[in-house]
Amino acid sequence: MASYVPSAPAERRAMLETLGLHSMADLYRAVPPAARVTTLDLPAGKSELEAAEEIGAMAGKNTVFGSVFRGAGAYKHYIPAVVKAITGSESFVTAYTPYQAEISQGVLQSIFEYQTQICELTGMDAANASVYDGATAAAEAVFMCQERRHTGVLAAATAAPQVLEVMRTYCESRGVPFALLPAKDYAVDPAALEELLKAGPACVFVQSPNYYGVLEDVQPIVDAAHAAGARAILSVNPISLGLLKTPGEYGADIAVGEGQPLGLPMSFGGPYLGFMACKQPLMRKLPGRIVGQTTDSRGSRCFVLTLQAREQHIRREKASSNICSNEALCAMTASVYLAAMGPGGLRRAAESCAGHAHYLAAELGKLPGFGLKTGKPFFHEFLTGCPVDPELLCRKLEARGILPGLPVEGGILWCCTELNRKPQIDALIAAIREVLQDETAV
Repeated sequence: MASYVPSAPAERRAMLETLGLHSMADLYRAVPPAARVTTLDLPAGKSELEAAEEIGAMAGKNTVFGSVFRGAGAYKHYIPAVVKAITGSESFVTAYTPYQAEISQGVLQSIFEYQTQICELTGMDAANASVYDGATAAAEAVFMCQERRHTGVLAAATAAPQVLEVMRTYCESRGVPFALLPAKDYAVDPAALEELLKAGPACVFVQSPNYYGVLEDVQPIVDAAHAAGARAILSVNPISLGLLKTPGEYGADIAVGEGQPLGLPMSFGGPYLGFMACKQPLMRKLPGRIVGQTTDSRGSRCFVLTLQAREQHIRREKASSNICSNEALCAMTASVYLAAMGPGGLRRAAESCAGHAHYLAAELGKLPGFGLKTGKPFFHEFLTGCPVDPELLCRKLEARGILPGLPVEGGILWCCTELNRKPQIDALIAAIREVLQDETAV
């Protein structure tokens, strides 16, 4: 039986002697012969140079757009050079799970700083060490609100589809009632909210800016949820909080979101991180790891995992959540990004996103058929009509080196960040004019 064992032959012999075994194959005696894999259909090994050439050829098949106007959950932002310089340190990249506080102070402190920054960003009282992604954070937040005699979730249909699907799957797995809150003009329908709250859900979930880029009228939603005895969960874009009111200022009970905009590249969809923060009454229901600050036997400042025993993570049948880890390196990246940007830098980034998006919307509005689908306020994403097949337009623009918005509901969902400056936007408008002229000529 072939095995890969990263140890020297002498070390393997010593191990086998200690175990009273004669060969590596003896380690697998408990595995039925029919279930054993004796050969692997793998190509022959390559030299480092050959491997680098092959990987480079594979990477060359990717199309990396210099001009990106697509968001819908993953956003291309400028990442300061210091972020990669710090997070690329071997001590962070190779850090082990920090259960043994005595040898994990550096990692524990980095998580503590991250939690502090998330609390400051969202206006909440406590945050966890991060979860797998924004969709997972939303689903876990729903479970934080469930009680023995008060259950069910009312989720805004204007939230990101992938988030709603994950939330629905979580709820079905535990028999938690799940209902969609209908939309009106690409935002939560207030009349529907009032009616559906009569069923007494445990929580209301809303995303703002929502999937269509619209800034929801959050305050009445939070107030209505609380008046009905439900918790309010608000999902937010973290960059928008440099400019907009925080979930805490709205009175939300839990704030969640996707942390990818905070210094993480788009990277074909991951790995990302989900951030979670809540008000003090729900603090002990936060899933996953939480790092706290204390003092050691000498009175020095130190950090430990807190509020939960390790059994929370390994005794699944008794755990309130199956989250047993966190996106540690991604959370570190977000923390370094926020420290590098500072409050002023984050605000300027948010202002640039909003300014560029509104300029693009105005320029698109000058083209026939590209008017906004709604007049509601937006941050840096917005939905427009499209006078030709949206898929066709997108393919034509992609051939010109531009990744346009995402085709949605017969229109296009556009996005701008601080990277989409005026020359890039003007080039997009010119390219769209060319495509429209070509289609008209045909």
